[in-house]
Amino acid sequence: MLIKIILALILPCLLVILFTRVTYNHYVGTALTIALLIASIYKGYTHTSLINILDVLSLTAGFLYSRKMVKKFKE
Repeated sequence: MLIKIILALILPCLLVILFTRVTYNHYVGTALTIALLIASIYKGYTHTSLINILDVLSLTAGFLYSRKMVKKFKE
């Protein structure tokens, strides 16, 4: 359970950043990550609501960082 919590805190943030670096658009990066999270919830890989909450917090942190990163790209 501890590994799932740690991955829920790190992985969505890294995915948003990765997809943003590839597409140069933080909205697309966030949408792709949300799609992957919805697919994992649908398939049953997240067992508790705590994991889902941590995923959303990490997704938000990744979105905020990638928005800042895209702003630097455009300058």
